[in-house]
Amino acid sequence: MQAGAAVFFLVDALGESNGELGLIEAMVALGLLLGIAYATRNAVRLIDETHRQEEALAVARGALADLVEGKFAEWQLSPAESDVALFALKGSTIAEIATLRGAAEGTVRSQLSQVYAKAGVSGQPGLMALFLEELVDGAAVGARTR
Repeated sequence: MQAGAAVFFLVDALGESNGELGLIEAMVALGLLLGIAYATRNAVRLIDETHRQEEALAVARGALADLVEGKFAEWQLSPAESDVALFALKGSTIAEIATLRGAAEGTVRSQLSQVYAKAGVSGQPGLMALFLEELVDGAAVGARTR
């Protein structure tokens, strides 16, 4: 639409017999064209920034997945313990985990107790804090090496 208006003013300016009015219309057309160029450049910059942020998020997701997988292997969690630990990390309650896994709450409670013992924490907040601390410490180390 802005390009159409610029073309209109430019064509009108070229056909204008009054030189002063033609000059004003040409300046308006130039302003519109500069606005188009600026908006296009800004849109390209925003698209590039969005792509960079998406790539950084993918790397962070991969790093978190690698960290979780590594810790679960280090603690020698069973597949069932890994499942309940992952749900606990996502913030699920015992009742929600039991429903999601089709298990009794007592079973989930027992599995979580085993996970917490193997991880050396006392509960769900400690488990979450352990992973958050690892990520923050890793990010701080990464920032210092850049």
